[in-house]
Amino acid sequence: MGGMADSADLPETGSPKAPAADEPAAEDRRAARERTRLARSARRFASAHGGSAEGQIAYLGARGHRLVLVGADGAWGDLVASDRDLAEAAAREAGVELREEFDGEMAARVSTGPYEWARMAGSQLGGPPEGPGGATPVTTPTATDSAGATAPTRDEL
Repeated sequence: MGGMADSADLPETGSPKAPAADEPAAEDRRAARERTRLARSARRFASAHGGSAEGQIAYLGARGHRLVLVGADGAWGDLVASDRDLAEAAAREAGVELREEFDGEMAARVSTGPYEWARMAGSQLGGPPEGPGGATPVTTPTATDSAGATAPTRDEL
């Protein structure tokens, strides 16, 4: 009989039964895609910067969590995840060793080049112009390394 649901498949409300618990929900599929995208970007970063990377996860607020990466060559970059569990899972999947904090040892490995110094100095050294009221605008790139190159955007993946 056509596309009609059998009455045995209908709960008392008359609507089709909910999917079985083992079927992934839309939220689970979204999280899996995000984890895969983050892990792929972290692997690309590591392979482009000496073959390995260490990371540290920092809370950003409502935006999520930032996975800061430091490559074997001292280059650094970051990725933003919607929650800490996704950032940790992506780091594990990418083979990134996570540290509890961005300590002095990790900071000492970071190479700071002309791009970073110009960003830190703002318009004083030819960096970005100051925003309204003299404040330097804050931007959060999805993934930028210390050479100024960006990781692939969502559209490029």
